[in-house]
Amino acid sequence: MKFKDMPYERTDFEGAKETLKKIMEDFSAAKSPEEQFEVHKRYYELMGHIRTQATLAEIRHSIDTSDAFYEAEKAYYDREMPAFSNLEVAYKNMLYASPFRQQLEQIIGGPAFKNMELAAKSVSDAVIPLMQEENALVTEYEKLLAGAKIDWEGKTCNLSMMTPYLNDQDRKVREKAAEKVNAYFESVAEKLDELYDQLVKNRTEQARKLGFENYTELGYCRMNRNSYWREDVERFRKQIRENWVPFAEEIWENRRQRLGLEKLYNIDEGVSFPEGTPKPVGTPEEILKSGQEMYEELSPETKEFFDFMMEGDLFDVFARPHKQVGGYMTYLPDYKAPFIFANFNGTAGDVDVVTHECGHAFQGYISGKDPIMEHGDITMETAETHSMSMEFFTNPWMEKFFGDRTGDFLTYQLEDAITFVPYGCMVDEFQHIVYDHPEMSPAERKEAWKGLERAYKPHLAYAPESAFFEKGGFWQKQHHIYSYPFYYIDYVIAQTDAFQYRLMMEKDYHKAWESYLELCRESASDFFTNMIQRAGLQSPFEEGTIGRIAGELREIYRKLLADCQK
Repeated sequence: MKFKDMPYERTDFEGAKETLKKIMEDFSAAKSPEEQFEVHKRYYELMGHIRTQATLAEIRHSIDTSDAFYEAEKAYYDREMPAFSNLEVAYKNMLYASPFRQQLEQIIGGPAFKNMELAAKSVSDAVIPLMQEENALVTEYEKLLAGAKIDWEGKTCNLSMMTPYLNDQDRKVREKAAEKVNAYFESVAEKLDELYDQLVKNRTEQARKLGFENYTELGYCRMNRNSYWREDVERFRKQIRENWVPFAEEIWENRRQRLGLEKLYNIDEGVSFPEGTPKPVGTPEEILKSGQEMYEELSPETKEFFDFMMEGDLFDVFARPHKQVGGYMTYLPDYKAPFIFANFNGTAGDVDVVTHECGHAFQGYISGKDPIMEHGDITMETAETHSMSMEFFTNPWMEKFFGDRTGDFLTYQLEDAITFVPYGCMVDEFQHIVYDHPEMSPAERKEAWKGLERAYKPHLAYAPESAFFEKGGFWQKQHHIYSYPFYYIDYVIAQTDAFQYRLMMEKDYHKAWESYLELCRESASDFFTNMIQRAGLQSPFEEGTIGRIAGELREIYRKLLADCQK
């Protein structure tokens, strides 16, 4: 079925509650693990339908944030889902306490039961009004950024549409674009501070009502950190500061020299070569077509997946006014269909959609074949391992997208991935600081961000056209900080996994691909730390992992540089 033909019907939550209550009654009355699991399958059917309808509303709202109907529908789910989630947790508590738990755990998997434990700590009737308010604040933030109207040479652009100009090879164009974007953020600065202040206070109150000292602990529970905790993340960030930041700084210095600049400013960071960052050749339609050819050649599994996506019109990738910024992959359970949302803008980021987002979607397509719904509940560092690794696995086909600048692209891609790692750690550490100290003022938060910039990006200097960001406001354009608290270190952890696959590919591409494919199939049937070990990857939390990866990756990077200079 094509996406446009998927019918939408608002979920009747009162009816859904009655259905779930009946499932709970029957589950309690079941006399064997087999009977309980048969009842549990009815829960799969109910939740699959609710999630499908909620996701349809969310996608269609993202596609056009000015659409009043889907704006109201998204608001409805934001309002009603927290209360229903509490009943869902009550059902999962029954599953968790089942006298047949041992047998059920063998079917469903250990991570599912650990997630039930975390979920039970994360919700209660006492925080429903706060969760509803939080959803509304997040939606307001997303709509604020999506509604940016920036005049660029007679046409109106949103923030995504400004990206090509911010990264143009002509520095004067970058300066002008940065000035325009800066003006927009200055115009909404007070609102951005107000929204985040409300979100921090709201989340902190939720945490305290649930018995946590602060939101950091609650945030970890809600992110289903089921195989590592805060102390592991802190050790990981320490390794990054000591062993990775110097590596990233080498790359920034190489870029400065390559661009022939006396000083590298923030507005120069997105440009990798004097002739500009490599851009894909062809129209958006041709990029998707090349993607289809690439996945046909990569493996039988990827061919089947991409053909399914194209036949179902399961991509919405064209930038338009009123379209939400950014990109994502989501899943429609009733149709076993991934969906990819993005904003093509003529940059290399367009190709990321058919590599990174398709990495997510491919795994979603694979796990959709698994009859155990809980196996699809992957933790985010696992999800991002799938997507970031796919970026590297598709390297042999990049000539389809970049032509004679393929070598430049591969260099840019690796540089971008390496230099992202310190930034990702900044985002994570910033959130720990904020939620550990919820009494901080907006000005104090900006000072904290500036301190992290000095630690993780010591080379960073802001151009005069970026005054808003220079004052410590760059994090306010990073929508994860507002919308998905503590979902960012996952990218960094996953990037270290993807680098390990990149290193493995150098030795044996086929072996690396088989390892990756099995990781996708395992989905959430086991804990992240166990699965990556079986995949032949070293834990990013283990002392020495980051230094080893940095050392081996330097050799690949230097070879790419040498090839580019030939």
